[in-house]
Amino acid sequence: MQGLAPERVRALLAASRDASALRGDELRGRTVANLFFEDSTRTRASFTVAAQRLGAHVIDLGAKGSSVSKGESIADTARTIEAMGVDALVVRTREAGGAALVADAVSCAVVNAGDGRHEHPTQALVDALTLARATGRESGFDFSGLRVAIVGDVVSSRVARSNIASLTALGAGVVCCGPPSMAPTALESLGCTVCTDLDALVGEVDAVMCLRIQFERHADAAAPTVSAREYRERFGMTTERAGRLKDGAWVMHPGPFNRGLEIDGEVADGGRSLILRQVACGPPVRTAVLDACINKS
Repeated sequence: MQGLAPERVRALLAASRDASALRGDELRGRTVANLFFEDSTRTRASFTVAAQRLGAHVIDLGAKGSSVSKGESIADTARTIEAMGVDALVVRTREAGGAALVADAVSCAVVNAGDGRHEHPTQALVDALTLARATGRESGFDFSGLRVAIVGDVVSSRVARSNIASLTALGAGVVCCGPPSMAPTALESLGCTVCTDLDALVGEVDAVMCLRIQFERHADAAAPTVSAREYRERFGMTTERAGRLKDGAWVMHPGPFNRGLEIDGEVADGGRSLILRQVACGPPVRTAVLDACINKS
């Protein structure tokens, strides 16, 4: 998403909005391979649904079921799969730049389904489409005047990086909020602002996007800088804190989420929550992306 022109972002969102009008045979006879070398539920399943809706065959491959577990490089695995006649690779890796590495190694279409802490571009499109529908901005995808808070473990989040890029490209203002170790001021170089006081912010924004604390990406840290209890008290979207959102404000989460930590179950399941709407927007967005990458590149 970083560096993508606003008109290109809007074109992809418009194609996602109109994905239901596709015939269902746009990728008939084509094969899409999901190469997921990191765990996934929503993204992997929605890419499968999207490819099947377009009439494509789908191959699913993970690290444990591939020769990557035997020491083969991701690039060599990608070349091997491409040689079987695959038309597109949907790639998720633990390493930043993994999708770009694959794209350099093959000639077929490559879609980044998340690479380390770097980016998750299709999730940003999912979130933008969801927010546009909720706020009545689906016609032109003009987010001017909207203010969105991204709260939590921003520094570890590829979703946050892609969302900062897409939301600001569409005209929204983005503020990242969390403990200094999770939301350092260096993030402002991406085009957002940073704060550490959610309570001062919660009543001013049009949407709050909560993020999961990515404990697996903090495995090398000597010790956590904030306890789970302190995090919930200061940055969790509790029922009480959600009650202070302004009228018409929404709560989002890309998932998976930890109930009772970054978001209370009552909030996740409540009337302000867009979480399941985000899930529902996954297949149309990924349908549009696959169609664009394979048929219209």
